[in-house]
Amino acid sequence: MSQILDREKKKLLCARLSRIEGQVRGLQRLIDEGADCEKVAQQMAAARKALDKAFFAMVGCMIEQGDASADHVADMLTRFA
Repeated sequence: MSQILDREKKKLLCARLSRIEGQVRGLQRLIDEGADCEKVAQQMAAARKALDKAFFAMVGCMIEQGDASADHVADMLTRFA
């Protein structure tokens, strides 16, 4: 199993996830307030893209660290990307 070892990269990834958390809370608020579905869909797409960026940043860290084989990284990309 791989872990993110670089403290700075871990901090940046957690900060990105905190922003995504805020986006999701905003989405909940929009839905609760009866916002237009197109506006909700736009914000959902933005949150999904932000999660994708976080995922690929994590995979990039795995590759940089060199502690995961190319096959393992490829498998993760196939399963989760």
